[in-house]
Amino acid sequence: MPRRILHVVSNVAHFDNPDEPTGLWLSELSHAYDLFAAQGYEQRLVSPKGGAIPLEPRSLKWPNADASAKRWLADPASMALLSHTASPGELHGKDFDAMYFTGGHAVMYDYPDDEGLQRLAREVYEHGGIVASVCHGYCGLLNARLSDGSLLVAGRRVTGFTWMEEILAGVAKQVPYNAEEEMKRRGARFEKALVPFTPKAVVDGRLVTGQNPQSAKVTAKRVISLLSA
Repeated sequence: MPRRILHVVSNVAHFDNPDEPTGLWLSELSHAYDLFAAQGYEQRLVSPKGGAIPLEPRSLKWPNADASAKRWLADPASMALLSHTASPGELHGKDFDAMYFTGGHAVMYDYPDDEGLQRLAREVYEHGGIVASVCHGYCGLLNARLSDGSLLVAGRRVTGFTWMEEILAGVAKQVPYNAEEEMKRRGARFEKALVPFTPKAVVDGRLVTGQNPQSAKVTAKRVISLLSA
């Protein structure tokens, strides 16, 4: 039976200022999806509200729109996946071998407190599956708890989009909070690459996290390695 992957995407279309659009950073999904597809894995997309997914405009422009993202944009079947995502209530974590939280600044708003996503992450993890994130996707792990009430990330090695990268990206004044500091406040052992915007993935047991959009491929490859072990 093929492995099953659940990708998490955001429904949010803008920052606090409605005139500042955001959404899914497309390559963070497309890179992982393509690598998992090459392994023959079955894949589903879920979002907090279900339905259509907005795309981060900056992820659709040069140099961020790479070959993988452009293939998705040109493929009606791929784009249809982003128009008809499942909602958490339709799914059971035990049915998936891995859960992969994608990023984009949008996720800072709807991931952290969504009880449906938290339930799925707990079920995936406690049924022996892998919980993974890339870039801002780690906001979905901030408040995820296991059945014993402990935070999934407490005492664990993790990475994600850093505060320095927020500053360099020119959005530090727009984001609703400092995700790196919030992760540290929860007892996570935060790690980052020496050079911003370079690939980095951290594996701590069945918890896999990637630092930034450039880390999507290496993060997915770490997940594949664990599933193949």
